[in-house]
Amino acid sequence: MSELFAVSDRAQALQRALWEFMTSRVYPAEPVYDQQMRESGDPHFHPPVLEELKAEARRRGLWNLFHPHPEWGAGLTNLEYAPLAEIMGRSFIAPEACNCNAPDTGNIEVLTLFGTPEHHRRYLKPLLDGTMASAFAMTEPAVASSDATNIELRMERDGDSYVLNGRKWFASNAFHKNCRVLIVMGKTDPDAAPHRQQSMMVVPIDAPGITLVRNLPVFGYQDREGHAEITFTDVRVPAADLLKGEGEGFAISQARLGPGRIHHCMRTIGMAERALELLCTRARSRTAFGQTLSSRSNVQDWIAEARIDIEMARLLTLKAAYVMDTDGNRAAATEIAAIKVAVPRVALTVIDRAIQVHGGGGVTDDFPLAMAWTHVRALRLADGPDEVHKRTIARRELRKYDVED
Repeated sequence: MSELFAVSDRAQALQRALWEFMTSRVYPAEPVYDQQMRESGDPHFHPPVLEELKAEARRRGLWNLFHPHPEWGAGLTNLEYAPLAEIMGRSFIAPEACNCNAPDTGNIEVLTLFGTPEHHRRYLKPLLDGTMASAFAMTEPAVASSDATNIELRMERDGDSYVLNGRKWFASNAFHKNCRVLIVMGKTDPDAAPHRQQSMMVVPIDAPGITLVRNLPVFGYQDREGHAEITFTDVRVPAADLLKGEGEGFAISQARLGPGRIHHCMRTIGMAERALELLCTRARSRTAFGQTLSSRSNVQDWIAEARIDIEMARLLTLKAAYVMDTDGNRAAATEIAAIKVAVPRVALTVIDRAIQVHGGGGVTDDFPLAMAWTHVRALRLADGPDEVHKRTIARRELRKYDVED
C-alpha cells in the first residue's frame, strides 16, 4: 500500500504539521468553542476561538489544503489530500479552522471552474481568504431532489436578468454569520431535454426577495452554520451571474458533487478513528462486574471489527482518490458511489458501539459521539442517498453484461 498510495515528501510534512496543530491547538480549543457557544445564547454565533484557529492554521501553512491549484491552495492531489482530510475530520471545528469545510470547498471549486473574473473578485477571493462563507441551494422540499431533474425553482429570463421564484431547503451554511452568497440551481427551460433544463446562478444572500424562513434541526440539533429553508420571490439576478451557460446546471452539479463526496468520506473516516479511540480508552478505564469492559469478548469483537472495517473503508477511499487523480472524476464514478455508501455505514457502526461502551454518557454532549452520529447519519442522505449511489453502481455493473442484438 505504501508504494501504490505513496505521496510526496511535502504532503507527508503537511500530515505531520496538521497532527501537531490538532494536538496543540484544535483539541484544546474544542471545550472553549463549546463554552463560547453556550455563553452566547445564539445558535448561530461565530465563536472567536475559530478565528484564532484560522489565523494560526494560516500562519502554519495549513490553509486551503483541499484546493488542487497551487495559486489558490496547497496544490495537492486527491490522494495526497485524503490523509489530511481524515485528520481534520476527527474534530468538528478543524475543517473550518483550515478553510477546508463544506459546502465552501465545493462552492470554491465551482467558482474556480465556472466563475467569471468578477465572481472571482467578489466571492472566490474572500472565500479563499476565509472572510466569507457560502451556501449551496439545490435541494427542494416539494420534490424528490435525489433526482436533480426534478428541481422546480424557476429562473425566467427577463431582459438582461433572470427572475427566480421557488423554495429550497437544507441550504447548509446559510445561517453562518459570514455567509454572503448562494449558488442556486433552478430550471431555465422546462421544455429542454431532462438534463439540460437546469442552470446555476450566483446569488447574493441579501438579494431582495430572498427570505431565510427557518433553520432545519437535524436530529434535534441546531447546527451553528444552519440548514436553511429559503424562499425566492421575484428575485432578480443579472444574467452575468449565470454560471457557464443555460442548461449547464446538471453538469456543474456533477462536477461539484464528485469531489465533495470523497471529501465527506475522508473526513468521516477520521471521525470513525476518533470514535474507536474513545471506545478503547473508555473500555480500558471502566470496570463492571469485576472486569474491565475491554476484557469482555463482545467489546473485543467490536474493536477488532472496527479496525477491519475502517481499514477497508480507507483503502476503498484511497483507491477512489487514486483513480480520480490518474483517470479523472468520471472514471472514478463507481468508486465514489461505493465509498459514499460504505464509509458512513462503517462510521455509524463504530460510533454506535462507542456510544454503547460509554453508557449514558455516550448520548450526552459530554462526549462528541452523539453529535458525530447525527452528522454521519445525515451524510447517508447528503449529496445523494445511499439508494441513488447503489443504483449507479448496479447499472454500471450490469452494463458489463449487455448483449448486442
